[in-house]
Amino acid sequence: MKKSLIVIIAIVAILAIVGFTMGPKFYNTGIQLQETATAQWGNVESAYQRRADLIPNIVNTAKGYAEFEQETLLKVTEARSKATSITIDPSNITPAQLAQFQQAQEGLTSALSRLLAVFERYPDLKANENFKELINELERTENRINVERNRFNESVKPFNIHLKTFPNNIINNFIGKFTEMAYFEADKGSEKAPEVEFDFGK
Repeated sequence: MKKSLIVIIAIVAILAIVGFTMGPKFYNTGIQLQETATAQWGNVESAYQRRADLIPNIVNTAKGYAEFEQETLLKVTEARSKATSITIDPSNITPAQLAQFQQAQEGLTSALSRLLAVFERYPDLKANENFKELINELERTENRINVERNRFNESVKPFNIHLKTFPNNIINNFIGKFTEMAYFEADKGSEKAPEVEFDFGK
């Protein structure tokens, strides 16, 4: 009994020493890595918001030319509304939250693809200089979204590794400060930017 008590006291002492010596470093590094990932999430949101801001101008420009495509235009507007309604706390991005966000954004990407396919049938619209610039900007924005998503995943990785490695995992379980952040999943062609090229040469 006495030996068991000594062993327990020794273990507690070791844990206390580890906590006091490594705890501050673990905490400070965790904060720095979390802030880096959080800042990068802001860049992701900014890129998606840029796309959302372009859509009303694209729709309004097209209305005068593609007057018989109101249903397609409406679907894009509805998909945009759904995508912009989902917000995420960047300090606590869970897999479920990110999946919901990603699903809404993919719905908008799909609606935009259908819209551009329809617009191919309207040569006068394709000849509109304002419309050309909007589509070119949309393509640049899609590329930016892909870049920022990849950078976000890259910034999340060291933070999650920091939490998982020993003895950080024990320290974090004890203080309960940090939670692993979710990654963007590679699906529906997210390994490359969506195709939004428009053939203006016809």
